[in-house]
Amino acid sequence: MLYPINLRIHERNVVVIGGSKVAQRKVLGLLDAGAKVKVVSPELTSELLRLAETGVISWHPEPYAKEELQGALLIIAATNDRETNLAVKRDAAPNQLVNLADDPEESDFQVPSVMKRGKLTVAVSTSGASPILAKKICSQLEQTFGEQYESYLDFLASSRKQIKGAVKDETVKRKLLRTIADESFVKEAYREERFARLLEEAISEEGS
Repeated sequence: MLYPINLRIHERNVVVIGGSKVAQRKVLGLLDAGAKVKVVSPELTSELLRLAETGVISWHPEPYAKEELQGALLIIAATNDRETNLAVKRDAAPNQLVNLADDPEESDFQVPSVMKRGKLTVAVSTSGASPILAKKICSQLEQTFGEQYESYLDFLASSRKQIKGAVKDETVKRKLLRTIADESFVKEAYREERFARLLEEAISEEGS
């Protein structure tokens, strides 16, 4: 059984063993989250090599050795050799979490398929049963939650902050938060003005 979690890894050390296309996908996702990535592999894809040459990632062009794992919060074994991947798992310290790209069952954590729209992040996992299905579901979600959700989430974040600062009554606060989360606000051209009126009414209701 897996426990879903969003992990803050900004400026945290992550080691990726392997330089394949699979490793590249993992590295790019880690960089998006702000991690400090070290890649251990004699060979790299052209994209990983570019990242290494520009200093975006640290590259150790040697075969895997246990010492490479020191100081890492997360470890991803993404080589084309199963025995090497299993060795990484065995060598990791108890407080290090390891993902084996070719073996979800032996992994401490799995990396789900992700659909992002600005502040909106939806992760889909099949617990290793079918990564292809997970990607298919993400594609369907991209159709459901279009690009307009990026600005909508920015609006919700700003509005929530205003509500928390201006409204004291918890019942009134929850009512207003539910109102702006209604789908009618997604495509509302003048939602800021509509929200301003609702906030003013809520403050008046609270004071009456």
